[in-house]
Amino acid sequence: MNIGRTTRDGIAVAAIVLICAGAAVSPVFNMVHGLSIDILTALRWEMFGSRQAPAASPAVVVAIDEETYQTPPFNSSPLLTWTGEIGRVLSAMVEGGARVVGFDMVFQRSIEQSEIPFGEGAFGEKVRGFDRDFLRALAAGSSTGKVVLGEVLRGDQPIRPSPGQRIAVRQQQNIRPLNVYTDIDDVVRRVPLTFSVDGKPVPSMALELASRALGAKPELTADGAVALAGYRIPGAVPNTMTLNFEGGADRIPTFSFADLSSCARKNDKEFFRRQFEGKVVIVGTVLELEDRRLTSKRFTTGIEGARAPRCAVAEQPVSGRFERREIAGIYIHATAVNNLIAKDAAVELGRLPIALIAAFAAAFAAVVARMLKPAGAVLAWLGAIAVYATAATAAFNHALVLPLSEPFIAGVGALAAMVGYRFMIADKDRRLLRKSFALYLAPDVIDRMLASNKLPVLGGETRNVTVLFTDLEGFSLIAERMSPDALMALMNEYLSEMTDIIESHGGYVDKYIGDSVVAVFGAPADDPDHAGNAARAALGCCARLEELNRSATAFQGRKIVQRIGINTGDALVGNFGSRRRFNYSVMSDAVNLASRLEGANKFYGTTVIASETTVAMTGGTFAWRELDTIRVKGRTNQLTIYELLAQAAELTPAQAAVAADYAQGLAHWRAGEFDSAAEWFARSAEADRPSAIFLERARSFAGQAPAGEWDPIRTLQEK
Repeated sequence: MNIGRTTRDGIAVAAIVLICAGAAVSPVFNMVHGLSIDILTALRWEMFGSRQAPAASPAVVVAIDEETYQTPPFNSSPLLTWTGEIGRVLSAMVEGGARVVGFDMVFQRSIEQSEIPFGEGAFGEKVRGFDRDFLRALAAGSSTGKVVLGEVLRGDQPIRPSPGQRIAVRQQQNIRPLNVYTDIDDVVRRVPLTFSVDGKPVPSMALELASRALGAKPELTADGAVALAGYRIPGAVPNTMTLNFEGGADRIPTFSFADLSSCARKNDKEFFRRQFEGKVVIVGTVLELEDRRLTSKRFTTGIEGARAPRCAVAEQPVSGRFERREIAGIYIHATAVNNLIAKDAAVELGRLPIALIAAFAAAFAAVVARMLKPAGAVLAWLGAIAVYATAATAAFNHALVLPLSEPFIAGVGALAAMVGYRFMIADKDRRLLRKSFALYLAPDVIDRMLASNKLPVLGGETRNVTVLFTDLEGFSLIAERMSPDALMALMNEYLSEMTDIIESHGGYVDKYIGDSVVAVFGAPADDPDHAGNAARAALGCCARLEELNRSATAFQGRKIVQRIGINTGDALVGNFGSRRRFNYSVMSDAVNLASRLEGANKFYGTTVIASETTVAMTGGTFAWRELDTIRVKGRTNQLTIYELLAQAAELTPAQAAVAADYAQGLAHWRAGEFDSAAEWFARSAEADRPSAIFLERARSFAGQAPAGEWDPIRTLQEK
């Protein structure tokens, strides 16, 4: 069964769309699925900046950072010995009005548990009570629900706080998991909401901190989702929340533990009240090498540091800091808390909407690749991607994640597939047809035929065109004196050069008649300046023939002279011939007149003659010399003819002087003042052939005036 080209292309487009969209959302490309969030996070940061001031962040970070490790007394002490200072700062923050304090670090051991021999006993026995202040601070905070310790679930061997800390915070009542969710490409883009511990759901650290800050317990909905304070937490992966990171490195206020420790020892309660009242505080490490994770803000990170207001210790310069793609893990939990409290977790679309968007992108790419050339299709596709990415970034500014990876993959695949389809199937016959007819038809005619999907038919249309007719002077004599091979070489080179010039100015070579060339300007392609382009082509042909006479091997030993006639008028253009065989051509009296004007050159000793209609259409672009008013064979109406001298800007003073003398002589000639006409023509007769011809005619009439009434119009009886 034969199907039409349009139907075949439609089936191909549909198949390409389905295959490319299906592939884009298949598990094969799961690795790049999360890349959309990463790119949108970076684009939003670049386009819109921060959505809120750091001071408005519900969560703040207390960082055990490089500065802390370099500040006395911490610079010479192991972390296990810092518990007293940590307890002091914890008490100050709770008393300052912090809503809840969570620990993104786990003290698995206590120095009091040390069994290292020391003297007559173990070292732990010698420092018994060392953690007392820390444990008291934990107990006091947990009694009011303001302290939550972290743990890391790891099968049947979880990493948990030391036994004394667990007792101080009432065991699991105030201990929550710190585990995060890592995508297949090892990037953290979401956090778990709950964990199953001993068969019971336990909130994650971030969910627990947010729920205590809001004073509302998390709830499980009937479909398994989690809600908090009336906010149904979105998540593309079950039991997770997609993080909505801010860009940069200072969106979450960060306090150096070294400064807060000094501030607590100063007992500056007002500072703690100003900075921590109503805040969710997360205590953890912000170090260059420890607990760092790739996240969805990996393309828009910054140089991390404690840039929050200072209390007692001026910020210490820390060498070796640089912007890196990973962030400290504590900011993952801080961002999750902010998202939960602000109710702006990222909302990802389901698999079906993503597939539909990918299919639309593939359809657009396939259609433009079918309609446009490959380069144009690529530009159109890139433009569409830019527009879509801008719209997706604006949507992400409202927490909606529109996919970027899948539409891009589907579109690129469809673009490549359609280009391949066109090359292998759709355009194969077109290329063959174009190649077959390129030597016989104008490119525009072939394009029209291919665009219409129809074979040419008889018929035409009336259009205003300019016809250029060229012929070689004395060609019969030239042909007699040359061998057939030499004549073929000369004519092929001559016709090739003239054709190239004509086509470079938008002309269409209608036919070759022996040594003659018939060219049309203004058809088949529209050309508002067809008369001007025909004149430019005529000047170009003359200049090129002079070069060929001087240098072309085929022209050596003989000087070839051409004559050109140009006429503008309405003509019928289209397909003419029999029902089985025809040509695209032009037909009208305008063509015949161009031929007559070409022949008129031999009566005036000129090279290019144009009609008054052509001259009128070119305006002042060219320098024309009015030659005469004539009647040509086959026409009764008189016609003023002009010689093309040059483009107006290139007219030489000598040419201008000759044209001026000729104009004076022509005026006297038309008035019947033959003696005066002869005087003017004589001024340029030696250098100008038309002046010499009119001088001879004027002198003959001066000696013997014509009988009857004087008629200055010349009738040309020959072609």
